[in-house]
Amino acid sequence: MSEKLQKVLANNGVGSRREMEKWIEQGRVSVNGKIATLGDRVELADQIRVDGHPLARNKERGACRVLMYNKPEGELCSRNDPEGRATVFDRLPHLVGERWIAVGRLDINTSGLLLFTNDGELANRLMHPSHEVEREYAVRVFGEVTPAILRKLCKGVELEDGMAKFNHIHVRPTDDESQNQWFNVTLSEGRNREVRRLWESQGLQVSRLIRVRYGNLEMFKRLPQGAWIELDLENVNALRDMVKLAPETETKVHTMDKLDHTKLSRMRRSVRKHKTNKVAAHRQRVKTRR
Repeated sequence: MSEKLQKVLANNGVGSRREMEKWIEQGRVSVNGKIATLGDRVELADQIRVDGHPLARNKERGACRVLMYNKPEGELCSRNDPEGRATVFDRLPHLVGERWIAVGRLDINTSGLLLFTNDGELANRLMHPSHEVEREYAVRVFGEVTPAILRKLCKGVELEDGMAKFNHIHVRPTDDESQNQWFNVTLSEGRNREVRRLWESQGLQVSRLIRVRYGNLEMFKRLPQGAWIELDLENVNALRDMVKLAPETETKVHTMDKLDHTKLSRMRRSVRKHKTNKVAAHRQRVKTRR
C-alpha cells in the first residue's frame, strides 16, 4: 500500500510533515533516483534519499515519546545555526534511528512550553489548523489597552496573511501606575508571530511573551528554563486523544520524575554547564576567525 511521501518521511522521524513538504519542494528528496515532487506516493520497496542520504525506514515504529521543554528567550527553533547561537535541540536526549520533531515553533524572543516528539503523525496533527488545538500565552503589553481594543482582538483583525483573533483574553491584575499590563490569551492556530502581530495591529508593543499551555497540557510550574522532562503514558495519550490518534500501550516512562529539590538542582546545574560550554565554544570560534 502506498503512502504520501511527506507522511513517510515524518513518520520516520526526519521532521514534521509541513517541514517535509518544504524539503520536497526544494528538491532535497529523491525516490528511486528521481527528484521527488509534492504529491508523490511511495511503497515500502521504494528507495528514498534525503540530501543524498538513504532513508532507513522503520518497519516497526517504536513507542511514541514526547518531551516538554521550557524554552528560554534567546534560543532558536532550528536544528543548526551558522552563527553558533543556541538552539532548542542542543540539550535534548539522543535518539537512535529517529529524530526529535518540534511541535510548532516559538520565535527567539518568546519563552515557555515547547513540545517535541518522535512521532511525525502526532506532531502534524497537533500543529494542523483542522484540529484547532488551543494555545495559551501569558503576554505583557506596553501601552494603553482599552476595552474597545480587547473586543476588536476577539472579534477579528485583518493581518497580512488573513483574519486572526484571540479566542479569549483574560486581564490580569496590575499596578494602576504601570505602563505594562499582563494578559492571558488563547488562540487555535500557530501562524508566525501571530500573538505579537495581533497586539501590534492595535499600536501596542509586546514586551514579554510566554507560552503556558498547548492543548490540554500546561507547563509544569517548577520546570526550570532550558530544562526538559519526558511525559509519561497518561500525558502522551491525552495529547493523542485530543487529535484522534489511537492510544499508545508502550512507554519508556512509566512514572514521571518528581520535580523535587534534588531533581531541580541537577537540572539547573546541567543547564548552567551547557550555557558555559556554549559561550566558550562561541568565543573560540570568534578567536579562530581572527
